[in-house]
Amino acid sequence: MSTSASADTPEALHARMIDRILRAGHARNPNVARALRAVPRHLFVPDAPVADAYADIAVITKRAANGAPLSCASVPTVVAMMLDQLDAQPGDRILEIGAGTGYNAALLAELVGESGHVTTVDVDPEVTAQARDALDVTGYSGVDVLTRDGALGAPEHAPYDRIIVTVGAWDLSAAWTTQLVPSGRLVVPLRWRGQTHAVAFTRDGDTLRSERMDLCGFVPMIGQETEREATIDANGAVTIYWDVDQPINPELLQGVLDRPRCEVWSGVTVGSQEPFSGVWLRLTATEPGTCRIAVEQEAITAGICTPAIPSRSPALVEGDSLAYFTFRRQPTEPGAPTRSELGAIGHGPNASPLAERLTAQIQAWGNDRTATPYITAHPASTTTDAPPDVLITISKRECQLHLSL
Repeated sequence: MSTSASADTPEALHARMIDRILRAGHARNPNVARALRAVPRHLFVPDAPVADAYADIAVITKRAANGAPLSCASVPTVVAMMLDQLDAQPGDRILEIGAGTGYNAALLAELVGESGHVTTVDVDPEVTAQARDALDVTGYSGVDVLTRDGALGAPEHAPYDRIIVTVGAWDLSAAWTTQLVPSGRLVVPLRWRGQTHAVAFTRDGDTLRSERMDLCGFVPMIGQETEREATIDANGAVTIYWDVDQPINPELLQGVLDRPRCEVWSGVTVGSQEPFSGVWLRLTATEPGTCRIAVEQEAITAGICTPAIPSRSPALVEGDSLAYFTFRRQPTEPGAPTRSELGAIGHGPNASPLAERLTAQIQAWGNDRTATPYITAHPASTTTDAPPDVLITISKRECQLHLSL
């Protein structure tokens, strides 16, 4: 066999995937690294090229008629990140919401060992059938695979030491909390105010308390209420997305981008490889009007709206005014690394104060780029008062999120 051919074997590609995950700072728990080495990912996505199975991409395994992904094998670095968050131990009982290909359930089975137990559920019978087949073929027949709405959990095997949700969740099902042991851990890719973070919660009575959160993206959970959306320009090229509990009236924003723009710059700069998602996360804990703006190329080219990331950038909406997150390249010497200054662009009667408030949060983030909000989640049915340090309360159908810094 040639060197080139041997470098493309499943074993070689698998080893490179592990190296890439470790270089990215994930699988810090040696048991997670061991599990990743033990489970051959390509056997769970048999219809995908082997190179794709071990690349740092999501492998889509089912799509809707319109092409939207319905099920996938998640990005390996994200899988490792969430397993680090979960901190599963030998002997644990684990519930997974979102069976996917069965790959993550196999990793969980490795982590809990023969003395533990893994249950994975999915609402789609085609998905669960494929996961069952893959788990049986790879030697993980002890995993229970159930077909049902993941929001119901699996009470027949409860309580669980750990629950991990591997689909994007807009809400926190009450069943997940009640089926978790006291001090048990729930890891969930939770969406609020237009962005998604994998949040590790610990149960404290009926309260969930966040311990860690990491930026991620997932196929959304079927059946949960999500965002509202509306275009705000004449050509339908600029769209805002907001949560159902926010009193945003898109009719008040029609034509707002035709009004004079106000630019406010923060003095905070980032390099080309430096993340700035923490700005958005901070806004969700400080500004009730935080939402998402998405812009098509025609509006960018025309200079109508120029957010930092066209498909997803934070914005603030207040009545008939809007401000959104942006950046501008800084002049540099030839050969010097590129840096960009972060700022805000506002439109409408209150453009200036809105842009200044957004920029103030950029500056606060710039002073401490590792600080993240703290979240406590309570069932929506409870009347628990928000702790005194809470800055923002977000109401969902089954829970209330209290955010503080």
